[in-house]
Amino acid sequence: MRRVLLLVLLALAVPLAASASSIDITNTGGTISGSTAGGLTLTGSVITVYGAITGSNLGSVTFTTPAFTSGTVTTGGVIGAGGTITITGNGSVSGVPNGVIFTGTFTSAQWQVVGGNYVLLASIVSTGGATTGVASELTVSGTLGEDGTIKLSSGDISLTTAVPEPGTLGLLGTGLVGIGGLLRKRFLR
Repeated sequence: MRRVLLLVLLALAVPLAASASSIDITNTGGTISGSTAGGLTLTGSVITVYGAITGSNLGSVTFTTPAFTSGTVTTGGVIGAGGTITITGNGSVSGVPNGVIFTGTFTSAQWQVVGGNYVLLASIVSTGGATTGVASELTVSGTLGEDGTIKLSSGDISLTTAVPEPGTLGLLGTGLVGIGGLLRKRFLR
């Protein structure tokens, strides 16, 4: 009876162990260009932090947004859903993937002017790559250059990987306990 109780408690604890993991990525440099009707495009940005790994060039981040639904590039506004973002690792350091890490589509985006800097806050859903899930936060900031482009000073991306929901794991655990109990009963006869 004591063993059965411990198995039931273990089965109920399995969902608690399932929490979403995340990877924080920092990128620097690059240029954001675009127009109100054409959206924004980031090119030339390099990854400098991938999780706990740091380096001068661990990969690249590029994106293209759809057109603005309100506001403008110079005053800030809301960007429509769509567009793509691609995060690619170059495998130059152990632990950094070589190839596409994440590809996603913008679900919402705000382009803001804060203290003379431009800031893009966006939510993104995965469409492929080695990491599936969502980019719960994409923040880039930079200043407007004389040529009308924005020189990116920094970018922060938080990727949250997909995990099974806790309810599903609870059902799986209690089902395994039930099957174990049936097998135990059968073999003890």
